[in-house]
Amino acid sequence: MQLNGVLQTTALRWVEENVPGYVVDAGMAVLIVVVGWYLSILAVRLLGRPVARRFRRPSITRTILRSIRTAVLLLAVSAAAVRIGWFRPGEVLISVTVLSAVLGIILAPIAGSIINGLFVLADQPFEIGDMIELADRGERGYVEEITLRYTKMFTLDNTFIVIPNSTIRERDVINHSAEDERTRLSLSILVTYESDIDLARTITERAARDVEEIISGGPSIRIGGGRYPAAPTCYVDEYADDGVLLTLRYWAKQPYKLLTVRSKVNERIWSSLEETDDVTIAYPHRHLVFDDTSGTADVTLGESEPNQGRSTSRSGSEERE
Repeated sequence: MQLNGVLQTTALRWVEENVPGYVVDAGMAVLIVVVGWYLSILAVRLLGRPVARRFRRPSITRTILRSIRTAVLLLAVSAAAVRIGWFRPGEVLISVTVLSAVLGIILAPIAGSIINGLFVLADQPFEIGDMIELADRGERGYVEEITLRYTKMFTLDNTFIVIPNSTIRERDVINHSAEDERTRLSLSILVTYESDIDLARTITERAARDVEEIISGGPSIRIGGGRYPAAPTCYVDEYADDGVLLTLRYWAKQPYKLLTVRSKVNERIWSSLEETDDVTIAYPHRHLVFDDTSGTADVTLGESEPNQGRSTSRSGSEERE
């Protein structure tokens, strides 16, 4: 043990005598940053489970763990800066003043996004994994990540949209996964006045119930203060110019493949209507009617004589003379 102590002391003296001080300080600063990096990872691993149990929302859990890791790294970088003389505790006031000026002039948009990010986390309009839709763009996708600066959405077209929190709070965001995933859809069908309306309604309701992704029945679904039938229901919507407009209302179990669900319902209804002759899909008809006020129309069948037009033109000019 004494020999090891003597060797360590000798090595330290040799380093102090032969290695410049700034090199030693730089090496110690790098070592401090590396140790801080590993300590930040260790802190996230140790605190991950307790934080996840305390906060059920993944967005808040990730934000807290990310903040812990950033704080450990900042402490390590500050200690390294003190070691190499770039930062002195006595100059904290000046540093804070300079930092405030930088934040006020250059980093104001980022600071605004962070503040709005806190409001997004507090208001809970959506959560990681929810399907949302940007109403102004008609873009739909899943929430992939929520940070203090931005929200990342993974669209159904396999692309990412990164939305700053400063703008997402000002936009209309539709959350299709909030609390209840059941989504109501509608389909309009125009049938002729000669069709059997009751039979048409029965066929469309039965065809929609046969689709697996559709809620076929059960208790009424409550929305706000109203209750609506869970089973597909067809209503007489309007007596239009070309036929009777029927509107089918039905509920999809999940909002993730609405286009596929709508297509299956349309196909099933079309095939069911083809099996009966008592219901006919209406389409516009136009009839041209000529009466006494419509004038006359000269129609000639066959080929006319070559000189007939010339003689008519000449006789007409003679009459005008």
